[in-house]
Amino acid sequence: MSDVVQKFWGFCHTLRHDGIDYGDYIEQITCLLFLKMADERGIDLRRFVVQEEGKAFDCSWPALSGEEPASLIDHYTGVLNTLGRQQGLLGDIFKEAMSRFNNPANLKRLIDLIDEREWSALEVDLKAAVFEGLLEKAASEGKKGAGQYFTPRRLIQSIVRCVRPDPRENPDFTICDPACGTGGFLVVAYEWFLAESREGARDAELLQRVRRGTYFGQELVIRPWRLALMNLFLHELEPVIKQGDSIAQIPDERRFDVVLTNPPFGNKGANQAPERGDLAVKTSNKQLNFLQHVMTLLKSGGRAAVIVPDNCLFADQAGEVFRQLTHDCNLHTVLRLPNGTFTPYSAGTKTNVVFFTKGQPTETVWVYDARTNVPRITKKDRPLTHEHLRAFEECYGRDPHGGSRRAAADPREDRWRPFSMAEVRAHDFKIDGLKWLREESLGDELPEPEELATEAIAELRKAVAELSSILLLLEDDAEPKRPRVLQGGS
Repeated sequence: MSDVVQKFWGFCHTLRHDGIDYGDYIEQITCLLFLKMADERGIDLRRFVVQEEGKAFDCSWPALSGEEPASLIDHYTGVLNTLGRQQGLLGDIFKEAMSRFNNPANLKRLIDLIDEREWSALEVDLKAAVFEGLLEKAASEGKKGAGQYFTPRRLIQSIVRCVRPDPRENPDFTICDPACGTGGFLVVAYEWFLAESREGARDAELLQRVRRGTYFGQELVIRPWRLALMNLFLHELEPVIKQGDSIAQIPDERRFDVVLTNPPFGNKGANQAPERGDLAVKTSNKQLNFLQHVMTLLKSGGRAAVIVPDNCLFADQAGEVFRQLTHDCNLHTVLRLPNGTFTPYSAGTKTNVVFFTKGQPTETVWVYDARTNVPRITKKDRPLTHEHLRAFEECYGRDPHGGSRRAAADPREDRWRPFSMAEVRAHDFKIDGLKWLREESLGDELPEPEELATEAIAELRKAVAELSSILLLLEDDAEPKRPRVLQGGS
């Protein structure tokens, strides 16, 4: 698929002179790809011909690709408006979609590029492959925001293999990603199910139930929300994906067997605590609120894997949240990811995955350190591969609830250790403190400037958190002591 991505990306540079930026370009490609693949799969969009200001818009791909250049942009705009007014999934996919083209020759060229091949006939998930490639290109060109809704596929696959979201467990099995971005976790969970059930019973009734009532999500930003709907729809899934802020409102009564998510990094939009009575710890920290939100979403006995940055493990009130989490859930596993895992999107952000099951308190937290003394991930020379996480998956075991036999001697290099709840309490429930390996020199290679800056900010935040704790202790000591009231004859 690299040749296809390169061809599309080369045309993107031409479109920039037409005022179309990277994000707009990816969105236009996705809309057009959907129309092309819908035609290839026999989805008849001609029935959506409507009258608008005296013009009829046939929404099918043949009608669009055969339109004369002089009226092509008007026709394309009419298709987007028409489909965006439909009810159900189709209307959601094209909600607020707009043409970004000023030059009809550029739109025609992109249509011709897409029309060059039979996309549905390809054995790979073309849509995901092209979109991931274009997102990576966009991120490397300075679109830092891409990282908020794109998680490396290798990491998603590893997490899914550990959590094993198998819809065959019960007839009402559901999977949710409350910060789903473009739907990567949900797609990979479905692909894992197809691979696991290939040799077993996978009848038509099971497939129908899985495709229509299993996958749920929510996304705040409309562009990735639209792309998630398209992505899953083209995988023959009919998901329920809401558009809105997951942590702003108390969720409805639906609860899930599995939650897999990568909440957005950073503090943008997190300057106040959400007004929610179901969140035990009031905090403006967005990642800590997402952790609490996931606890709410889980059924009793449900399991979750959540990607969190380092600051979520040591920030102000992190200890309060993890105290609550270890009381209500079994926080059985923490994976410390290699530096640069989110290259090129957020190369300097240090990240972890926390795995927990709701309904029983934590007794032991197992930590796997895949970061210390591991060369950082880079885009070209050292990309994230399965080998980075293979030993962790072996240590995790086949029990998705972390109940497999575990031993600290299992991996080489002493990367796998258990911590009792007494040790967790000794660190004030700041999970970041559960470390034992010492960083050794990895040569003369210097980290990227972004990584150095991010690490400096993290250290400063950690220092501020520690100083805040000391200040609270000093304030407590400074309070005047009230005299004891003696009762009875004492």
